Amino acid sequence: MSHIESLFATRLYRAALSEHGPSIDAAELETSCIVIANDDEAGQDWCEENAYPGYTSYASLSDLPWRFPIFGDLVKVLDLHVAEFAKDLQFDLDGRALVLEDLWINILPEGGMHASHIHPHSVISGTTYVAMPEDTSALKLEDPRSAMMMASPIRTKDARRELKPFIYIKPDVGDVLLWESWLRHEVPMNMSEDDRISVSFNYRWE
Repeated sequence: MSHIESLFATRLYRAALSEHGPSIDAAELETSCIVIANDDEAGQDWCEENAYPGYTSYASLSDLPWRFPIFGDLVKVLDLHVAEFAKDLQFDLDGRALVLEDLWINILPEGGMHASHIHPHSVISGTTYVAMPEDTSALKLEDPRSAMMMASPIRTKDARRELKPFIYIKPDVGDVLLWESWLRHEVPMNMSEDDRISVSFNYRWE
């Protein structure tokens, strides 16, 4: 009898922040993101110079956990989620830890998007969601085999989830999503009139 199995799984971790660590006040986190965006002139200048829609602190601030205590609490929670995901991935870390490399704010207004990309030099990347208006964009994940599919036919519309070339994940406020940093992903255009706010991060092998 023939046998077909799925190989080389791509894992995605999804959980509520509240499942681990100290409680994070969602309203305080959102207010902190907005206050930082309004005060960060260097970040605003970078966004304007690079035609980045909205705001990101990626190129301007590397010390958010020091500036605002709520980001320090957030890192403590994320450390626990990342450790849980690393267990599922069955990483042999050889006694070394996965540690936060960087953490940044993203604010995408109506019409804003973040083009397809990966996170080089990191092990696990992810995002936690602070404000997700009803009509805002999902996270789009790309099948990592796409570059090798030189002559493959397209998949049928009702293809099984694990065979689709793209997966769209619509997180809720307070969710955290984690994936291995080599996984290509993007944020399609925000069609909502309200801002889409998130905090993204990378973890490296110490």
